Amino acid sequence: MSWIQTFTGKQFFPLDARRADIDERDVAHALSLQCRFNGHCRAFYSVAEHSVRVSQILPDPLALWGLMHDAAEAYLTDLPRPLKEQLPWFRQLEERLLGLIAERFELGWPMPEEVAQADDRLLATEARDLMAPAPAPWGLRAEPLAEQIQPWSPRRAERRFLARFARLSGGQEA
Repeated sequence: MSWIQTFTGKQFFPLDARRADIDERDVAHALSLQCRFNGHCRAFYSVAEHSVRVSQILPDPLALWGLMHDAAEAYLTDLPRPLKEQLPWFRQLEERLLGLIAERFELGWPMPEEVAQADDRLLATEARDLMAPAPAPWGLRAEPLAEQIQPWSPRRAERRFLARFARLSGGQEA
C-alpha cells in the first residue's frame, strides 16, 4: 500500500490511516505550507492560518474542532471547494480521515454545524480581503467579519497553530 512521509518522519498511509500516526505537528507544518484557494489569492495565505482564524471565532467548546476542521488536508492536500464537490470519492476519503482525526483528538463526530458556519464566515472574509474582485457572485450565505485579514508567514502560521492547539488541548497558548 502507498504511503507518504510526514514532517515528523512517520510513514503515513492515507488510504489506511492509523489514529496513532496523526500528529498535530505534522498537521500544523503541512497546513502552514499549503496556500488557500489553490494559490489564486493576492498573497500567500495558509490553510493553517485559516484554521487558527476559524477556531478564534468559535466559542471555546468548539474551538479545537475549528482548529482541526481542515486537518485531513495535511495528509490529502487542499482541493478548492468547487472541485471537491465534483469528486465524491475524494470527499469520502477526506471524511473518513477527518473522522479518525476527530477520534484522535477526542472531538465529537460528526463535525458540529457551527464549525461549518464559522468556516463559511471566514471564507466570506477571505474572499473580500485576499482575492481579486469576483467575476461573479460566490453564492456565500455568510457575512464577512469586520476585521481585515493580513496574512501571516508560513512559520508564524505554524507557530500560532501549535500554540492554539496547546491551549485548547490543555496546555498554554504562547
